[in-house]
Amino acid sequence: MKLKGKVFKFGDDVNTDEIIPARYLNTSDPDELAQYCMEDADPSFVKKKEKGDIIVAGENFGCGSSREHAPIAIKAAGISCVIAKSFARIFYRNAINIGLPIFTCPEAAEALKEGSKAEVDTNKGTILKAGQKKVYQSEVFPGFIEEIMKTGGLMAYAKKQK
Repeated sequence: MKLKGKVFKFGDDVNTDEIIPARYLNTSDPDELAQYCMEDADPSFVKKKEKGDIIVAGENFGCGSSREHAPIAIKAAGISCVIAKSFARIFYRNAINIGLPIFTCPEAAEALKEGSKAEVDTNKGTILKAGQKKVYQSEVFPGFIEEIMKTGGLMAYAKKQK
């Protein structure tokens, strides 16, 4: 899969309360959660982002509580993927489970700037900054994880296996 979008840059230790504030957790409806995505990190994020855009962050993205609402809000907001220097372990698992592509690549997370354009090839694990020839390499997901993401998450993947 090839993903292209504008970069929205965040720092280190972006926690799940910043991704989707607890005051909105009275629903699990993805479309409703999407309206408040990243509200406490950047109140204007939802108004600025477009379908296919990319979140880039520093260390420990998704730390905090284990709520799966955080990756659901990001995916439902139309974000194509998240690139970070590192992810909190529970966020990483939740992202895979709901089919949100995530890439650990410290070099790309450092190089990509707010507002720049980026392209990610999920099959190759490559990340390109528009206008540059430098290719950043992330881990390539094993085939079954790639398939989980392509089918929309673990539940959809499990249903497909029947």
